[in-house]
Amino acid sequence: MKPMTATFWTVAMLVRLQLIASSPDNIVDFSSKNLSSVPRDLPQKVEFLDLSCNRIQQLHREDFQNTTLLRFLNVSWNSLEEIDPETFFHTSHLEILDLSHNRLKNLSGQHYLLHTRNLVVLNLAGNSFLTMTLGTGFSNLINLEILAVGAKNISMGDFKNIAEVKLHTMTLSLEDELGYEAGSLKDVHADKLQIAFTCNEIMNHDLITDALLLFDEVELMNLTDGYRDLSEQLQKVTPRTSHLYLTNIIIKWQDLTTFVNVSLKTSITHLCITDVALTNLPSEDTDMNLTSNMTSFTVRRAVVKSFLFSQEAVYNFFISLPVKSLAMLETSVIHMTCPKSQSPLSHLDFSNCALSDTIFSRVEGQETVECEDLGNVTKLILANNNLKSLHLVSKRVQYMRSLQHLDLSLNSLVYDGLAECAWPPNITSMILSSNGLTDSIFKCLPKGIKTLDLQNNQVSAVPSSTLQMKNLTSLNLNTNRLLDLPVCNSFPIVEVLLLKSNSLHAPSVNKLNSCPKLQTLDVSHNPFTCTCALRGFISLGIKSEMNEIHTRINMSDWPLGYYCTYPEALRDSTLKHIWIPEVQCNTGLLVATILCPAVAIIIGTVILCHHLDALWYMSMIWQWTRAKHRARTQHIRPEDLVGVEFHAFVSYSQHDTDWVHNTLLPNLEGPLGGLRISHHEKNFVPGKSIIENIISCVEKSRRSMFVLSAHFIKSEWCHYELYFASHQRVSRGSDSVVLVLLEPLPQYLIPSKYYQLKSMMSRHTYLEWPQDRAKHRLFWANLRAALQADLPNASATEIDE
Repeated sequence: MKPMTATFWTVAMLVRLQLIASSPDNIVDFSSKNLSSVPRDLPQKVEFLDLSCNRIQQLHREDFQNTTLLRFLNVSWNSLEEIDPETFFHTSHLEILDLSHNRLKNLSGQHYLLHTRNLVVLNLAGNSFLTMTLGTGFSNLINLEILAVGAKNISMGDFKNIAEVKLHTMTLSLEDELGYEAGSLKDVHADKLQIAFTCNEIMNHDLITDALLLFDEVELMNLTDGYRDLSEQLQKVTPRTSHLYLTNIIIKWQDLTTFVNVSLKTSITHLCITDVALTNLPSEDTDMNLTSNMTSFTVRRAVVKSFLFSQEAVYNFFISLPVKSLAMLETSVIHMTCPKSQSPLSHLDFSNCALSDTIFSRVEGQETVECEDLGNVTKLILANNNLKSLHLVSKRVQYMRSLQHLDLSLNSLVYDGLAECAWPPNITSMILSSNGLTDSIFKCLPKGIKTLDLQNNQVSAVPSSTLQMKNLTSLNLNTNRLLDLPVCNSFPIVEVLLLKSNSLHAPSVNKLNSCPKLQTLDVSHNPFTCTCALRGFISLGIKSEMNEIHTRINMSDWPLGYYCTYPEALRDSTLKHIWIPEVQCNTGLLVATILCPAVAIIIGTVILCHHLDALWYMSMIWQWTRAKHRARTQHIRPEDLVGVEFHAFVSYSQHDTDWVHNTLLPNLEGPLGGLRISHHEKNFVPGKSIIENIISCVEKSRRSMFVLSAHFIKSEWCHYELYFASHQRVSRGSDSVVLVLLEPLPQYLIPSKYYQLKSMMSRHTYLEWPQDRAKHRLFWANLRAALQADLPNASATEIDE
């Protein structure tokens, strides 16, 4: 790309980036498609259209009638010869138009410009214009800021139609053997004039004189010779120009130094040389004017075409310039010397070079001598070089007593924490981003520093016992390896703390209590673990968003830059929209939350059970279950049941006869129970003694059932029946005795002679007769289950006997 179109393309790319940000569908690129005409199917919403490098010869009215939103149009490098006056009638939003490098022939006949009132950039360079006479259509371009044109002849009055237009940049693309009439540029009102020469073109003195007298900024491009004439012209006139740019040039060292020395004596305050090839470089130092009006000198992308020369002589010339600001950018400079006397330089910029740790120093014998003649430098930029040792860099600048701003970013700096650094005392701002620095860096910092940028390093923690930086107000630790928020004890007045893109999982908010002056905090894009430990941090972010006065901290990029990475269920959820319950995180509250309802349920259950006699029901069900289980699992041999005729022998007091006859027996015998029950009134044989009858009934019964009551323990015969039944338990098992408690019978009421009864009641479950009729059904079911057994069939005669 030619330098004269650089400005045009810079603006075009900015527009394109804006369009991409809004919608990439608005961009259509038809460049290098071998088109002979504008396509008819252009999208109606197109805003950026590139038709460059095709074979289009004409533009017609209907070509853009459907693209009413068009803002950028590039038809350069085609074969355009004619443009219809109504071509841009429908494109009222057009801002940038490139018609360069075509075959347009008449600048005064560009009538299509009457419909391009909103044009900001117009490029007509590289066409076949014979004269520079701008037609009336140019007077319509009231918003025009950048204009590029070229013709073989420039005369007085050619620019009168843009006399009322205030341009930012005017570019003249000159042809071979330019015919220029002195004073022709007086109607051009632009901040900057660019003059693009062709190769080997002889410099027109009148044009250069007018440029220097009429414009504040002048840029001369593509020069290969004529520097002596240019130097002579600078000496003859008193230029208005304050900013002079030489771009894409080839120049001998002697011509360069002569031109610079002449410029130092003129009104030129800023001299910038870009894309320069240096030839015939010196073998010894070059003389330099020690006084000047120039304030800044910039060299960008310089290359050397000589092989044998003195690098030190070249470096000495540039570092000795009597200017305030010196910049050597994007140039393969491996060293820079120290001025031989105290330099007026206050700003030094050596970005994107190849400087090493030896910068500004020299070796004498075996000793390294540091530079002491840059004491006026307040700003030093050494970004993107080959610096490796932070300790050595501190020694290189230790005598820059006025140094306040130091930029050492994009190097390979490291510091081992062993050697002591020697910074000058007045540094307040330091940029150390994109290096290899670790936690030890905090031992090698100026004490009075106010702004510190450690972005993109390898810092994992800020040591608590670090150097005191009591003036530090801004600390940038973005893109490091921090695991938690730093404690501000070493920098108590910090106001801005940037911790973006680190390794913070759950920042400890309480550490911010050591930062009383903190106003801005950026912890976005960290791998947050959304657990209980993060609740305090989330609360801080929400309060910051609500601008609560007592929080005082503004959380940058909240809430969109803060999202969960763990647990998986919450991944990519913003912290603002997740909820972690207090009860989940507070152990005491969690215990209370569980125990209180549990205790309440237990108490309620106890009360309910007491009210509904649940324990009684459970006891009955348990006894019924056990009885059924014994019936299924107990294997009784047939010989054990020889002589057994009854399921049970009932022993009771004579006072309980009514209950036995009217209630007990009807529910056990007959259709309801189906059991054979023996009792003394029915089965005692007359003539036998009572003892014999008791023994006989007990032996003929599978189980013995005792109806216990206060009367029972007073009956002597009941005692005998209990005695014989207890002996039978030894041979038939513990389940051969069934106790039925007809009424409450406390242990202390039972006589001592009934020790066997006491033993049974303490070790075996007994059935209580319930007073509640609703419970009778369950009682009988349990009793029947306890007495049920398969007995051998007894003859009716035996039973009657």
